[in-house]
Amino acid sequence: MSLDPHYGQQSLGDLAPKLAELTDQTLFGDIWLRPGLTPRERSLATVSALIALNRVEQLPFHLRRAQDNGISRDTLAELITHLAFYAGWPNAASAVSALRTVMNEAKTP
Repeated sequence: MSLDPHYGQQSLGDLAPKLAELTDQTLFGDIWLRPGLTPRERSLATVSALIALNRVEQLPFHLRRAQDNGISRDTLAELITHLAFYAGWPNAASAVSALRTVMNEAKTP
């Protein structure tokens, strides 16, 4: 996924400028670009962690990013199903809801 290099500034900068700077420079400017894991693998790890921790507010962004990194809707649905047994049914149900929202957004012109 080609992420706007100023994503953090746009989404966080008005209230938390240092967090925005760290998001842009360290998280997306370094960690996501390191060798060793592909963007697809990083997306799978990130989405899995967010589901396991029930961080549903961050899920839509990372589900879209996962799709941009080549992960299909079916693969995301299977990941959620698998995680239901390890992260809990409520977490998986919340993740399905987030995936549904992302899929519906994709259908809207």
